[in-house]
Amino acid sequence: MSARASISKTLVWILLGLLIIGLAGFGATNLSGTIRTVGTVGDKPISVDAYARALQDELRAISAETGRAVSFQEARAAGLDQQVLARLITTAALDHETARLGISVGDATLAGQLREIPAFQGPDGTFDREAYRVRLDNVGLTEAEFEEDLREETARTLVQGAVLAGTPAPDALSDRLLGYLGERRDFTWATLAPEDLETPLPEPTESDLRAYYEANIDAFTAPETRAITYAWLTPEMILDTVQVDEAALRELYEERSEQFNQPERRLVERLVFADETAAAEAMARLEAGETDFDALVEERGLTLSDVDLGDVSRDELDAAAGAVFDAGTGDVVGPAPSPLGPALYRVNAILNAQETSFEEARELLREELAMSRARRVVENQAEGMDDLLAGGATLEDLAAETEMRLGQIDWHPGVEDGIAAYEDFRTAAARVGEDDYPAVETLGDGGIFALRLDDTLPPAPRPFDEVEEQVRAGWEGARALEALAAEAEEIASALREGRRFAAMGLRDATVTEGATRSGFVPDAPERLLETVFEMDTGEVRVIEGDGRVVIARLDAATPPDRDDPATAELAEAIERQVSGGIAQDLFEAYLREIRARAGVQLDQAAINAVHAQFQ
Repeated sequence: MSARASISKTLVWILLGLLIIGLAGFGATNLSGTIRTVGTVGDKPISVDAYARALQDELRAISAETGRAVSFQEARAAGLDQQVLARLITTAALDHETARLGISVGDATLAGQLREIPAFQGPDGTFDREAYRVRLDNVGLTEAEFEEDLREETARTLVQGAVLAGTPAPDALSDRLLGYLGERRDFTWATLAPEDLETPLPEPTESDLRAYYEANIDAFTAPETRAITYAWLTPEMILDTVQVDEAALRELYEERSEQFNQPERRLVERLVFADETAAAEAMARLEAGETDFDALVEERGLTLSDVDLGDVSRDELDAAAGAVFDAGTGDVVGPAPSPLGPALYRVNAILNAQETSFEEARELLREELAMSRARRVVENQAEGMDDLLAGGATLEDLAAETEMRLGQIDWHPGVEDGIAAYEDFRTAAARVGEDDYPAVETLGDGGIFALRLDDTLPPAPRPFDEVEEQVRAGWEGARALEALAAEAEEIASALREGRRFAAMGLRDATVTEGATRSGFVPDAPERLLETVFEMDTGEVRVIEGDGRVVIARLDAATPPDRDDPATAELAEAIERQVSGGIAQDLFEAYLREIRARAGVQLDQAAINAVHAQFQ
C-alpha cells in the first residue's frame, strides 16, 4: 500500500467505521496494566489501543473480502501485523513533523469538520451533541481524544498536500514517453507456411529422428507421475441392479404429464397498437403490399425480439387464439385483442400437438428413476465404507466386500481419462500424500471414491519407440521451418533491392497502417509488432514463430500527432502518471528522512501483548 493511499484513508472514516461496527471486544475490554504504547516516533506515541483497533479493522476487511473468517495467525503469516505497524509509524512520523513545524487546525475549522460527519447529525441533519457523546462513548473515546485525533489528521493532510503538490513531470521525460507510446508505424507483411514450400521435405532416417529426439528430450519426457490405487462406485455402475416398480413409474409419468402431452402451439410475434384504428390501418397497408411486418416493427422503434412471444398455446392467447391458430406459417392476422391493446400477430411456425403414451415414455422414466435411486443407494453406502476404512480396511478389502471397484492409474496433470475425468478425483490425486489414509470422497455425478498414493515417479524420458510419431512430427515441423526461413531470406533479399511483394509471389501480403506498440494485428505472430518497432524505415526482416515464417517491411514511422484528441489524451495520462510517481517518490523520501531524524522506538513486549489478545 502506498503512503499516499494510506494517509488519505483518513482517521475520520476509520472512526466512523468503528462507530458503525464496534470494536468486537476492543471497545469494551481494553488492554490493562501499565503498557500504554507499542512504540514512539520522536515524541509521538503509538498507543496500544490504536494498534489493536487497526489490526481488528484489517482482519474484518480481509474476512469481508474473502467471504470467510480469517484468523489472526493466517493474517500474521501474510505479514498483516507488519503492514499495520508500518502504517501507524508513518502516521506518528507525520504527527511528529507537524508538531515540529507548528502546524495545527483552529477551533472553527475543527467545528466545521465535526458538523459535516453524518454519524454525529440528528434527524434534521444538524450536529447533535448527544449523538456525538454517545457514539464516542460506545468506542471508548473521549471528546478530547477524538478532536485531537481529528486535528492531527487534518494537519497531516496539509503536510502531505504540500509535499505532493507542485511536482510536474519534466517535459523531456514526458515527450520521450509520448514519442515511444504514441508513435505509429505502417508496414507490409506476408506469411509463409509449410504448404508454401517449393521443394518437399526429404524422408527422415531413423538416425535423423533419434538425433531430434535426443536434442529435444524435454519435449518427450513424462512429468512427475503419481501411482495411485483407487476404489470407486458410481450410480451408473449399479443402475441395472436397482428395482423400480410399475406404480412409481406411473406416478412419475403423471407428475410429468405436461412434458409428455403438450397441446398444439404456435411460434408467434405480436405488434401492439394504441387503438383499433391504428391497428386496422397497419393491416390494410400489409394487405395492399405497401409494407411488411418487419418494417412495421421497425417503424415503431422496436426490434423483432421486442415483439416475440415465443411458443404459445390457445389458452395463452385468449381472444386472439382463434385467428392465430387458424393461420398458416408466415401469415399475419389481426387486429385481434391482447392484454395491451389491439395487435397484429405473425405466425412463424406451427408446433403440432405432442402426445407420448406411458408405454412410450416408460424406458426414459425408468432410467431417470433408477438413476435417482442409485444415487441414494451410493450415498447411503458411503458412510459405512468410510467406517470400514477408518477401521483399518484397505482399498482392496473395500472392493472385495462391497460393490466398489478397484483401479490403478498413473496420474499427472493432463491425464483426464477414466476416473480422472472427474475434477474431484484430480483435485484429490494432486493433494494426496504417501502417509495419508484413504477416505471416502464424492464425485460430481453422485459417485464416491477413495484413493491411496503408492509411489511418486520422477520425470523420465519416454522410450523412443513409444513417441516415435510425435518425434517425426516435431522433426518435420523443425525442418519445414528451416526450409521456410531459407526461402524467406531469399525473398527478403529481393525486397531489400526494391522488388514488390506481389512480384515475389506474395499476393496475399497485408498492409497494416497506423499500428502502435500496444495495438493488435489480427492473425499475426506474437513477435511481429515488437519486431516492427525495432526496425528502420525500409528495413525488411524475417520473423519466425507459431510454426510459420513472416516477412515484414517497415514502410513508414510517424511520430505522435499532437493535434489528435487520442494523442492529447495519452499525453495527459503520461503527465499524470509521471508527476504522480515523482510526487510519491518525494513523499516517501521525506517520510524516511522524518523517521531517521526523529528516531523510531518499538516495544516488542507491548506488541506481543496486543497479539496475545487475538489468539
